[in-house]
Amino acid sequence: MSKDQSKFSSVSGMDPADMQPNSRHEPFIPKPAEEQARARFYGLLATLLLSPPSSDLLHALAHADPLAGESGELEQAWEQLVLVASIMDAEAVRAEFDALFVSTGTPLINPHASLYLSGFMMDRPLAALRDTLRELGLARQTSAVELEDHIGSLFETMALLIAQGRSLTIQSEVFNTHIGSWIERCLDDIRKAPGANFYRTLTDVVEAFYRIEIQAFGIETISK
Repeated sequence: MSKDQSKFSSVSGMDPADMQPNSRHEPFIPKPAEEQARARFYGLLATLLLSPPSSDLLHALAHADPLAGESGELEQAWEQLVLVASIMDAEAVRAEFDALFVSTGTPLINPHASLYLSGFMMDRPLAALRDTLRELGLARQTSAVELEDHIGSLFETMALLIAQGRSLTIQSEVFNTHIGSWIERCLDDIRKAPGANFYRTLTDVVEAFYRIEIQAFGIETISK
């Protein structure tokens, strides 16, 4: 990828080798350390977006090392996330997660591509994503709680594509079509949501990482 990806060497204990590929087309191929680290960072962000962090994960975040490299947007955002993780306890973060993303009706924030792109859940964008995943030999695990077009699920997909050694062309197509076309609006909604503290800080990390990915893929414009 790019030299920026070397920043992510120790931010998560998640290992791409622990992920279970469901591909009929390409075998697992060990990747260079910087690509493994990039997959782990996607995996970490996916974990935080899909569910509130456990006490152990929050403690690990609170004691995480700074990201390697010069001081930039991602490093600064990461530093703030580490600080917030050291201040908040797991119950407070869980309560915030529930207030933002969980509801018996319509959640305050519903981070699904289909909703942002078409205005409806489980609409054409989800169908298109499922077609893409099917072509790649990937499938949603039966134990998965969220749909494939949830932002956390999409980040899991990116982690898996990297771990499997899929080409940058495939990674870029999935990223641009199914993530880049709506993620900035979603992050803005999370950032502006009442009561967002931990997750407001997390959106800054996600956005900074997202912009590094745009640069690395050579994507010039992303639709808002």
